[in-house]
Amino acid sequence: MENQGFHSKVAYVSGASRGIGKGIAEKLAQDGYNLSLTCEKNKTSLEDVAAELRERFHVEVLASVGDVGKYDFMKKVGNDTLDTFGHIDAVVNNAGIAHIGLLTDMSPEEWDRMMKVNLYSVFYSAKVFTPSMIQQRSGSIINISSMWGRVGASCEVAYSATKGGIDSFTMALAKELAPSNISVNALALGVMDTDMNSMLSNDDKEELIEGIPIGRFGTPEDVGSTVSALLNTPRYLTGQVIGMDGGYI
Repeated sequence: MENQGFHSKVAYVSGASRGIGKGIAEKLAQDGYNLSLTCEKNKTSLEDVAAELRERFHVEVLASVGDVGKYDFMKKVGNDTLDTFGHIDAVVNNAGIAHIGLLTDMSPEEWDRMMKVNLYSVFYSAKVFTPSMIQQRSGSIINISSMWGRVGASCEVAYSATKGGIDSFTMALAKELAPSNISVNALALGVMDTDMNSMLSNDDKEELIEGIPIGRFGTPEDVGSTVSALLNTPRYLTGQVIGMDGGYI
């Protein structure tokens, strides 16, 4: 890929090989964004997504496989993205992992892994991409959070802690970057119809749906449309953790 994207909108989306990240990438490609996409392991799936978006929407897509919880990888992604496209307009931090179980059964290694993938990655992406945004005095960062970051979930202490950290990170960074005309917001998602919730039994799913006023799980398409709308709002909307949970909380 040669430098074909210098005059087009450019977005970075993590965890884009499937689920919510793929839904976000599809919507942004439809909106005309060239894309820098990452996933941790599934190179084939990510390359399939990239090829599909190039064919359907005639956009340029840079696909990178690695661990967003490691700074060296994220630094390379940032450099490759800016070398390829020349600038960055939107950063969407979607990558995340879940862990369901008692805190007393969770190992320190599992806790550290959760923190690195879910929370450290948000810091790393901001560190590698915000200098370019500050220089151009424009840009948007959207962090994918969870309703459990706001109220906590039993048997999901580590996950809830990372999402609560993302919420605070979002509000603080928004204040820091507002003078540079850069917005920072988070979407606190409810229960989504993705592989992350595939371990739930049908009975568990039905019980959850009964508690959601809108009567269904959210979809990747819902999130993609909301991210697209946020990127088109005035920069005055910043520092917000926006609930998207079907009225659950």
